[in-house]
Amino acid sequence: MPRRTGQPTLFHEAVDRAQPLAARMRPATLDEFVGQEHLLARGKPLRDAIENGTIGSVILWGPPGTGKTTLGRLIAAYTDREFVPFSSVTEGVPRIREVVAEAHQRLNMGRGTILFADEIHRLNKAQQDAFLPHVESGTITLVGATTENPSFEINGALLSRVRVFVLQALSPADIRTLLDRALSQPERGLGDKQLQVDDAALDVIAEEADGDARRALTVLEAAAEHVGAHGRIDTAVAREAMQLRFAKFDKWGEETYNMLSAFHKSLRGSDAQAALYWMARFVEGGGDPMILFRRALAMAAEDIGLADPEALKLAVAARDAYHMLGMPEGYLPLAEMVVYLATAPKSNSAKVALGEAMKAAEEFPAEGVPMHIRNAPTNLMKELGYHSGYQYAHDVPEAYIPQEYLPDRLRGRTFYRPGPFGFEKEIAKRLAWWEELKRRKAEEEKDTP
Repeated sequence: MPRRTGQPTLFHEAVDRAQPLAARMRPATLDEFVGQEHLLARGKPLRDAIENGTIGSVILWGPPGTGKTTLGRLIAAYTDREFVPFSSVTEGVPRIREVVAEAHQRLNMGRGTILFADEIHRLNKAQQDAFLPHVESGTITLVGATTENPSFEINGALLSRVRVFVLQALSPADIRTLLDRALSQPERGLGDKQLQVDDAALDVIAEEADGDARRALTVLEAAAEHVGAHGRIDTAVAREAMQLRFAKFDKWGEETYNMLSAFHKSLRGSDAQAALYWMARFVEGGGDPMILFRRALAMAAEDIGLADPEALKLAVAARDAYHMLGMPEGYLPLAEMVVYLATAPKSNSAKVALGEAMKAAEEFPAEGVPMHIRNAPTNLMKELGYHSGYQYAHDVPEAYIPQEYLPDRLRGRTFYRPGPFGFEKEIAKRLAWWEELKRRKAEEEKDTP
């Protein structure tokens, strides 16, 4: 059982000034850790487990720059275990065997091992399975770090043997705390440079770091190098140091699907402002606009439908216009489509009708086509009664003759019910008119001797 040391000793070494600022400012204790209060505030189970030395294997899931690596190091320091980093990108099963062999030797000497698997989601199933027996036996304590949803990226056998803790993006206030700390500490931070830093510049960095502490500290360090000792960092310098700010976006990671979900739901919810924002976030982050067009086409059919039949046409036209124009002009029809779909009347009646019809087709899969609406291309078929009794709608002024088109066992079933908005109000009028004609005919036939 790893012993509790009370205070960690791992980071109490001479600071290597050659390291980046983000590495030098890595918290040395849990009290220095900024953010993640839902996990690390006093009295929270994770903090108690770390301080008591009872922490087992865990997966730390969260965005970049939220402290996953730091937390892994602190777990090792507080529990007096050896911290062994493992790169899931460059290392594989042979390295796992080496680490396990070293961990066995270490365990025989009374000390445990923290195997920190960074980007654990990049390991394939066989590589993840290699951890299993050693996690189960307690030879190693696995601390995996991932930016991807473990439900999708970690195999079930391994996932069942670890606890998952979700780290959240840092707030601008959290980032500001870290920036102020870096500017005030002369040994680890930038305090020895005696910089003049505008509050507005720090606020810009904190806001635009997207909750990523490493990004914020990297920008601050770049700005400090630009102005030199005793220099002044204003908003212009901060933005220059930031250069091109990439939106937080991981192609085909969980955040991609979250963003597409937000885009679709904003359209469905008739919020043009939000739909435009998620559209912009997606394309600014390098997403393929055609994915947005496909989502929009599906939404136009599913959520607008016959309330505004023009919506689907406009979505198709916008997609074609994008192909012809390319970027950046192609973003204009994309934005026009987004606004149109968001502000169009909504109806899912066609989707509901499809579901009901499919259910009926499953329930009654072998119903014969009524004789009067069957095709009769041969004399034999006509003699057998095919097409007999069919009434041609255009033979009457109304272009509608009530007759049955459904099989007998489905007679009277209703799949489509028009909604109350947009063009469907007109459809409802037509359906009501046809029902009235049907009622009149039924009465006439009833009165006819």
